[in-house]
Amino acid sequence: MAMETRTIRFIRRGEVVALPNVPPDRTLLEVLREDLGLTGTKEGCGEGDCGACTVVTGEADGSRMTYRAVNACIRLAHSVDGLALWTVEDIANADGTLHPAQEAMVACHGSQCGFCTPGFVMSLFGMYQNHVARGGTITRELAQEELSGNLCRCTGYRPILDAAQTMKHWRADGIDEQQLLAQLRLVRPQGAIEDATYMAPRTMKELMHLRANHPRAQVVAGCTDVGLWVTKMHMRFAQVLDVTRVEELRRIEHGPGEVFIGAAVPLEDAYAALVADRPQLKVFASRFAGLPIRNSGTLGGNVANGSPIGDSMPLVIALGGKVALASTRGEREMPVEDFYTGYRKNLLAPDEVVARIRVLKPQAGEFMRVYKVSKRFDDDISAVCLALSLHIKDGKVASVSIGAGGVAATPARARKTEAFLKGRQWSQATALAAGQELRTEFQPITDMRASAAYRSEVLGNLMQRFWLESQGVANINLESFALESAA
Repeated sequence: MAMETRTIRFIRRGEVVALPNVPPDRTLLEVLREDLGLTGTKEGCGEGDCGACTVVTGEADGSRMTYRAVNACIRLAHSVDGLALWTVEDIANADGTLHPAQEAMVACHGSQCGFCTPGFVMSLFGMYQNHVARGGTITRELAQEELSGNLCRCTGYRPILDAAQTMKHWRADGIDEQQLLAQLRLVRPQGAIEDATYMAPRTMKELMHLRANHPRAQVVAGCTDVGLWVTKMHMRFAQVLDVTRVEELRRIEHGPGEVFIGAAVPLEDAYAALVADRPQLKVFASRFAGLPIRNSGTLGGNVANGSPIGDSMPLVIALGGKVALASTRGEREMPVEDFYTGYRKNLLAPDEVVARIRVLKPQAGEFMRVYKVSKRFDDDISAVCLALSLHIKDGKVASVSIGAGGVAATPARARKTEAFLKGRQWSQATALAAGQELRTEFQPITDMRASAAYRSEVLGNLMQRFWLESQGVANINLESFALESAA
């Protein structure tokens, strides 16, 4: 049966761009470069790692705009339907003068070979809109965090960080957000078309109907994994079901002692909600991936994908997380660690989707840390991820929850180590013994990121680090390093 290909409509340079007959698995980068001739946006890695393809999307958020820098190489083109879009060709002022992001890069000598420059400029443009244009400031630390998804082999980054902090010295023609919001209302998709090649429902009821009727459609959210299947594995999808427009899945709700995070909430927003309750998670959240990946990827997608080296799952496990699965038959909920049945396999039925993740809020006496060990501090995949949450009462471990990644075929809960710790006096001797329990609980593999022996050793070492930090020892890791402010 022939399926309809929905026309993509988005706002660019204040005008509506309409693109018919775009295949459901065509990337945004392919459309920009090959269909629209916008070759300023570069293709580097094709996997969301280098940032050369960065563009900025704009979306209505009540009475104001939300701007997000995203990777065009792994973003499906249909995902920008109904949004505003800026590429590096679009940001100069109306009179031809450069945007502050461009002016600052020139003044600070932030470009050498130039291949990565368009991506850096667009990340800077997103920073400008979200901070400078709203009266905020950009610190050295903020610049490093929000540029972590852009890689450069030439400059050493110092001049680019300088450029981020000096954008405030130039003035841009401001974006008329009210006019843009009015335009976005005109191109707002009205809902999914049954039997279309790309279906993007707006309500949970509509999603459940489409999932039941099209169980073979590829479900996507931010495409930070599915995009790699397209660009690296050359997989093709005849039909795609996009869950990111479903209103019920875009909510973060707070209940008594719990936080409910919808499956379509971007990782950046999901982690912000967790950091609000546990500020100690801030550095870990910023290290999950570069900002463009966190802006596209979703917590629900990360959990559903179930990569054993995904960083969200150990954290969610340590937070007592549960995943809710939904279908036309109703909902069911289970602990995240019980959701997985094998390597990238889970209990999700063909007619189900991940609806939300539920985690516990901090309780009195909690001491929690999450550790990410990777070859590169920023924008890298973990060799080992370990999340630990202890509740201490009268000097003893009243309860404990430990999630681990990179040590088994699935994200795992360290049940044996938890059982060993519970009820014991929290002391250095206990921590050392618990570290040895962790080393023997899992049988990690050797791969390109680390050897099995290294992973096992690191698990025990992290338990020792956890003990030291619980005793107030500071300045024992890179997280305590602070960049000097620009002069």
